[in-house]
Amino acid sequence: MSFITLTSDFGTKDHSVAAVKGAILSQLPEAKIIDISHEISPFNIPETAYILKNSYKSFPKGTIHIVGVDAELSVHNKHIALELDGHFFVCPDNGLISMIASEIQPSKIVEINIHDRIETSFPVLDVFVNAACFIARGGNLSVIGKEIKEFKKITEIQPKVNHQQNQIIGGVLYIDNYGNVITNISKKMFQDIGKNRNFTVRTMRLSFNKIFNKYNEITGDLPYGSSTFEGNKLVLFNSAGYLEISIYRSSINTVGGASTLLGLEYRDRVTIDFISDSKPAFSTLS
Repeated sequence: MSFITLTSDFGTKDHSVAAVKGAILSQLPEAKIIDISHEISPFNIPETAYILKNSYKSFPKGTIHIVGVDAELSVHNKHIALELDGHFFVCPDNGLISMIASEIQPSKIVEINIHDRIETSFPVLDVFVNAACFIARGGNLSVIGKEIKEFKKITEIQPKVNHQQNQIIGGVLYIDNYGNVITNISKKMFQDIGKNRNFTVRTMRLSFNKIFNKYNEITGDLPYGSSTFEGNKLVLFNSAGYLEISIYRSSINTVGGASTLLGLEYRDRVTIDFISDSKPAFSTLS
């Protein structure tokens, strides 16, 4: 059985997702198709990369991941297929791979070149499905494309460190279903640059000098479910290992989440300033 995942900004109102699934099953009736998300913000490449990076590892090795965000073919946006960490990706070369491959480099990348055999205005349905099904049948990547060594990189996904090594300059990468604000600053970078120094996390309007290990740590010794701290803001490293600004037990669909209540939006700046010779206000997770 072949596992094929789908990630797109198609939504679920239109026919697009069903058409892609039908095309896969027409070639591979035994395929197991899993939706990662079809609610990506339209053409949002960093959001796509964040969601895909933090989900693909949970699937079995050999899984094929089709990515349909900003996939229209052009001279500046080619189509690629690659093998990375035992997984295969069929996607546009629009920069999304640069976050997924930030720690693990692809073992092989090809620029897909089967377009001359396919007439299409919907490349995810026609080109990507054909490429994915070919890979699922055990096909070699070199048959569907010419091997290349480089993929497009987008710098906005990666935070910067100043020359003095005492400040990380990042930004808002993603806003989740609760309205939590996820930055592009990883726990690993925080620890590597911070070196156990005290710190201040800053946004345009807010500052924090403590990072929690988990959401309900803010309640201290109060019993679970206590409403005393509901609505309080906090910072933590989320399950994906990225710095997150949150409102405790809040929802973007009711009273509002951190993004709306704290006025934080995609690409807004978030920095961490480190102070030498100070006791840290963060205990490392085991």
